[in-house]
Amino acid sequence: MQTRSLGGLTVSALGLGTMSFASTYGAAPDKAAAIRVIRGAHEQGVTLFDTAEAYGPFTNEALVGEALAPIRDKVIVASKFGFNIDPETGERKAGLNSRPDHIRRAVEGMLKRLNMDKIDLIYQHRVDPEVPIEDVAGVVKDLIAAGKVGHFGLSEAAAGTIRRAHAVQPVTAIQSEYSLWTRDPEPEILPLCEELGIGFVPWSPLGAGFLTGKIDANTRFGEGDFRSKSPRFQPEAIAANQAIVNLVKRIADEKSATPAQIALAWLLARKPFIAPIFGTRRLERVTENLGAANVTLTADDMRDIETTAAGISIVGARLPEAVLKFSYR
Repeated sequence: MQTRSLGGLTVSALGLGTMSFASTYGAAPDKAAAIRVIRGAHEQGVTLFDTAEAYGPFTNEALVGEALAPIRDKVIVASKFGFNIDPETGERKAGLNSRPDHIRRAVEGMLKRLNMDKIDLIYQHRVDPEVPIEDVAGVVKDLIAAGKVGHFGLSEAAAGTIRRAHAVQPVTAIQSEYSLWTRDPEPEILPLCEELGIGFVPWSPLGAGFLTGKIDANTRFGEGDFRSKSPRFQPEAIAANQAIVNLVKRIADEKSATPAQIALAWLLARKPFIAPIFGTRRLERVTENLGAANVTLTADDMRDIETTAAGISIVGARLPEAVLKFSYR
């Protein structure tokens, strides 16, 4: 597996996001099966694994900690704080909470659930407008000095916020949604990452499955699957957005690859400091997705994709408004 540098932190070019092992896409899978997928991903070269206290809450971190325990010294583990979750009970309350005392308690809980002495990379899951980002960065700086955290990251943060945080504690990575149908980071965030030497970790690089070409207007999502309430996954939006899937499929056919591999290869070709994290519950999909690292998109291919994509208007917000309101602050 190729590697990439996230602000000086070396990781596999493609990482595994583990949110899909929680109940985001319906009932959580069998724990033993989830552990097999996580360990199987590492056997195929993945070293970056991403979780969060909010996934569950708490259950996902415990799963990841158990799965990675035998190979702890061979992997980079990222987690996230920032939602208003009671650090002891896991009760999730409305809104966000990045007060310094809350961050410290949250990290202690993370360390116990992950069964680790240090979290390699910790992100603020969403920017809390009630807490100055300088205070958040300061607490993480203290946690790094104490050896409990290795690196600092921000998720879905605005450019100005990133710059202010970086002035207090160097930011290693930014994590935001980015794919062929969600290109919000391009105008400001990617240039800023390049300027400051910060890595970028796209989440949902396959558009929550849409860019794989396996979803159409007849698809019905199960109970508890967040896509059932997402604007882009309503039948009319799915039908309207098939044009972007058709583009990916065309390039895939030309390259003897799968649509998923093309969607991931496109991200890898955008910038050398980009390391996408994909999510799946199936080991065969891990194998397929990792094949993206062996797909070469030439400058002509990238121009072709860009020219065609420029004529496609994506229908529907990327997330429900109740979730989207927390982004880019």
